[in-house]
Amino acid sequence: MNRVAKVVKGGKRFGFAALVVIGDQKGRVGFGHGKAREVPEAIRKATESAKRNLTRVALREGRTLHHDIAGRHGAGRVYLRAAPAGTGIIAGGPMRAVFETLGIQDVVAKSVGSSNPYNMVRATFDALKHLDSPRSVAARRNIKVSTLQARRVGGDVEAVAE
Repeated sequence: MNRVAKVVKGGKRFGFAALVVIGDQKGRVGFGHGKAREVPEAIRKATESAKRNLTRVALREGRTLHHDIAGRHGAGRVYLRAAPAGTGIIAGGPMRAVFETLGIQDVVAKSVGSSNPYNMVRATFDALKHLDSPRSVAARRNIKVSTLQARRVGGDVEAVAE
């Protein structure tokens, strides 16, 4: 929630801007921005905008990211790293809200540059948009998903292929 003021002849006119992040905690998340003269109206507009902008993110084991990734928006940059089970959400401010509503339980995130919440959320969504699932990577490389996952854990590729 952000209060803004417009100075007019009779004094100040206040307006409100709301940034809302919504999700189902199962891999769908969206954000919206709404502005109005009253707080509830700004929140309603932001929530409607967030519902229109829901995106699906593939999660590994339903709790973390498939791979490390970076995103940017304006001067804001975010770095997201997959984390082992039990790590928790290590992220600041607006990024934490995105991960909680998305359903991520283990992630390490760092923001660099802009600390503006809107830029941080947009940069986080930029990173999540470029996240690839093992299925899409395997299809792009023309290999099996099992081969790709064997390489990830350092297994013997020839042993898996046989």
